[in-house]
Amino acid sequence: MKAIVYEKYGPPEVLQLKEVEKPSPKEDEVLIKVYATAVTSGDYRMRSLDASTRIMGLLFGFNFGLMRPNNTMLGYDLAGEIEAVGVDVKLFKEGDQVFGSAGSKRGAYAEYVCVPEEAEEEEGLLAIKPANMTYEEAAAVPHGALSALVFLRDKGNIESGQKILIYGASGGVGTYAVQLAKYFGAEVTGVCSTTNLEMVKSLGADKVIDYTKEDFTQSGQTYDVIYETVGKSSFSRNLSSLKEDGIYLAGSAGLLQSVQMAWTSMIGSKKIIFGPGFGSKEDLIFLKELIEAGKIKPVIDRRYPLEQIAEAHRYADTGHKKGNVVITVAHNNN
Repeated sequence: MKAIVYEKYGPPEVLQLKEVEKPSPKEDEVLIKVYATAVTSGDYRMRSLDASTRIMGLLFGFNFGLMRPNNTMLGYDLAGEIEAVGVDVKLFKEGDQVFGSAGSKRGAYAEYVCVPEEAEEEEGLLAIKPANMTYEEAAAVPHGALSALVFLRDKGNIESGQKILIYGASGGVGTYAVQLAKYFGAEVTGVCSTTNLEMVKSLGADKVIDYTKEDFTQSGQTYDVIYETVGKSSFSRNLSSLKEDGIYLAGSAGLLQSVQMAWTSMIGSKKIIFGPGFGSKEDLIFLKELIEAGKIKPVIDRRYPLEQIAEAHRYADTGHKKGNVVITVAHNNN
């Protein structure tokens, strides 16, 4: 089968289309014929992992591979059709249309991938695809929507009537965060660039701030929750706009910023939460129900075929994508 392989860390050009062995499902796995995947932040960070992060990973028990990647496959999010099931699989059958995540073992940048029937997002998770979505739309859901849901509902304890600011509101996580925050009844302020103001408003934001023209930390407004989804703003300045009993959520933080957050949370009174936000199968089903009810929807900026994966990553690396970049996977049935 065709798959994208990377044998060294680096720029998008390290991604190579190769012929690899088609996987076979274990007893508790399903084999998925992938029709669409996506370029998530996890994918391009793993592709370009810098040396300091690799070393820190070793210190904290995450062996990504010091000199070269241990796992040469990428691709977290996926949507496709189940082609085969393991002997112990009970919840799915051949022909089911599914969406979800390949988890930490990755591998969705390929024509086929195996995923466990029952697991947490870190290991891979699956649900039946929303009936009102294409494969491309469904592939744009798992990473961004699950991250936003877990951070807002579970870590941020979001409540109706709260004031929440979402930094990076036009991104892959931010576009879902705006919609979910509105669903939970919050008053939402989105921060994005000039070209994305109208799009973020259309997702339900009550107010939108153009960060190229206005620094929200200088307005005097304070928030119950600040959700920094992209890791591009100043943590210390942002914190000044958080209420004393507020919660600061950082879904994307670098090594030094994570250390700063950990130290600040130890010596200060404000609640600061950072790190990954792994969801569950129940969370994915909850999102499916919201999608089918018309409560949330994906934002897709661009679509690329699997053969143009390097170009797709190059565009995502600019940091200016609106919502999601989707990869379509064609199959030669002959």
